[in-house]
Amino acid sequence: MEIEYDTADIVILTAIFAATIAYFTKGTLWGKPKDLFADVAHTNGSAKAGKTRDFVKKMAESDRNAIFFYGSQTGTAEDYASRLAKEGHARFGLRTIIADIEDYDFENLDTFPSDHLAFFLLATYGEGEPTDNAVEFYEFLSGDEPQFSEGASAEEKPLQNLKYVTFGLGNNTYEHYNAMVRRIDGYLTKLGATRYGSAGEGDDGAGTMEEDFLAWKEEMWQVVCKEMGLEEREAVYEPVFKITEDESLSPESDTVYLGEPNKNHLEGKAKGPYNSHNPFIAPIAKSSELFSVKDRNCLHMEIDISGSGLSYTTGDHIAIWPTNSGKETDRILNVLGLGEKRHTVIRVEALDSTSKVPFPSPTTYDAVIRYHVEINGLVSRQFIASLAPFAPSDKAKAELVRLGGDKDAFAEEISSRYLNIAQVLEMLAPGQIWSAIPFSLIIEGLTRVQPRYYSISSSSFVQKDHIAITAVVESIRLPGSKHVLKGVTTNYLLALKQKQHGDPNPDPHGLTYNITGPRNKYDGIHVPIHVRHSNFKLPSNPEKPIIMIGPGTGVAPFRAFVQERAALAAKGEKVGKTLLFFGCRNSSEDFLYKDEWPEYSAKLGDSFKLVTAFSREGPKKVYVQHRLQEHADEVDELLKAGAYIYVCGDAAHMARDVNATFGRIIAEKRGQTEAQGEEVVKRMRSSNQYQEDVWS
Repeated sequence: MEIEYDTADIVILTAIFAATIAYFTKGTLWGKPKDLFADVAHTNGSAKAGKTRDFVKKMAESDRNAIFFYGSQTGTAEDYASRLAKEGHARFGLRTIIADIEDYDFENLDTFPSDHLAFFLLATYGEGEPTDNAVEFYEFLSGDEPQFSEGASAEEKPLQNLKYVTFGLGNNTYEHYNAMVRRIDGYLTKLGATRYGSAGEGDDGAGTMEEDFLAWKEEMWQVVCKEMGLEEREAVYEPVFKITEDESLSPESDTVYLGEPNKNHLEGKAKGPYNSHNPFIAPIAKSSELFSVKDRNCLHMEIDISGSGLSYTTGDHIAIWPTNSGKETDRILNVLGLGEKRHTVIRVEALDSTSKVPFPSPTTYDAVIRYHVEINGLVSRQFIASLAPFAPSDKAKAELVRLGGDKDAFAEEISSRYLNIAQVLEMLAPGQIWSAIPFSLIIEGLTRVQPRYYSISSSSFVQKDHIAITAVVESIRLPGSKHVLKGVTTNYLLALKQKQHGDPNPDPHGLTYNITGPRNKYDGIHVPIHVRHSNFKLPSNPEKPIIMIGPGTGVAPFRAFVQERAALAAKGEKVGKTLLFFGCRNSSEDFLYKDEWPEYSAKLGDSFKLVTAFSREGPKKVYVQHRLQEHADEVDELLKAGAYIYVCGDAAHMARDVNATFGRIIAEKRGQTEAQGEEVVKRMRSSNQYQEDVWS
């Protein structure tokens, strides 16, 4: 008997078949748990898959009434946002959410509910610029006429419903101190928003950032409580993350992250675009020592970016992703009682849908500490106080309470000695184990390991596939202390250099590193990097004269500048006067690239001039600003000819002194007052004719 099917039968059978297939393939072909780190190679500002860029909608869906936006370059603003959000919830009952400012659009800021509160914690980068993740937000608000969702013009005060709080992170050694937060505060106020409390400012240049933050936030909370009708309650620790040990997995399991930044790296399929979310594991083509003394090191390294899709232009920065040393990794794991469990696999999950785990999971205790947590950074007084309930003894608890509440004692006993968290715990309870501290609190209370940025010391015109860096290795013995302050990244690079030169077990300054990386993925002398573009650029017209001041490793970008101009001259192009002021301690010990300058001079001829200042070779210390003054006539003539000024190095002293010297030269040579000379320098800055690449 032949069976006949009509159209309805076929449709029903097809549906049953599809449902059956779906049922048996769930979890294999579909319905898999989402790996949040499967693809983090997104570009800044682009929407992440499956995530809304509407923060007002997200707050409504998750029942939040306070959002904490951060614009952060080194992780401090992010840390402050996290700490404020936790405190706002624990002490005052706010329903909080922490937000990377680049993850959201701000056209609907005009629909922000009037009974909600927005916090903006914003660092200023470089010459008054926004941090990388705050560029789009800044450009939106600073535009001629921000376009908001409900169409109101700026004159109509579209942000009248917005209540906000601001805190800026800056450095008073820079001309544009805390420019970002000041500008954003001005834009928001102009658009009708209401600020609660004072616009807080922290000063890294004075070394008071943390205390500025702590003092500001107490006054700010008083205002917020009054305006929002909040009442303080007893604060108790509530974990943001759930830590679960998974005995079904081992470090050898191919799904366990051992320091890989995302799933592509885990599976050995790393791909671009490479950026601040997704490093390129770059081979170090060559490395060498630039100093000729045994107790100090300065590295020259050339990093191969060929085939990566990365590119750079002369004057850019390279970011190095460091690894914590074995010594400090061991120290904190042991003091927390996790030494024997270091390779135990753990799953880290956010207990709240609005929080995000800052690294991929499952992973191990060792991988979290070694690759993801800033265990060497200065510990905060607020974090010290938060550990008191978990102290191993009443004496240790009392010490934590004392140090957490006494800023002077904390400064004298902790900050001035640059102790990290494990060293503090060892000091307060010698020989005792702090096993009661939740591992979630370590993840929440310490910042993430951040890439370190270095001025590129090569010309992209000369070597487009090789990036050169110049870095002094930090190892400083503090006065009156047994503790030696060691640079995290520079000692890591020194270990790589030692390995490249044949040392099978490099041990720079008593430190060891897992330099082959997770699962030996960095073997063959590799380092994780990305490139950050800079505005520190040569004039587009190579005939323009330039004056460069770069003592010590501040000469790095100027090696690139001179290298590029020498190559242009060798091709027959006309190059303007290239005047470089370089300073160091001694011509026979730390005169960087001493053998290269004559080679560049031979190509550039009279267009190039190097003026040196060796501070420890004469009866009096001589610095670059002194040499600048000595060459006042030549400098003024070049400035009259339209010369560009470039300064690189220490912001606190050198850059300020150089700035003042230029003002004096202009005043003296042109018959003006010092105030008028300073005004000329300010105008040069405003027109980008005076550029700085400085650090504190």
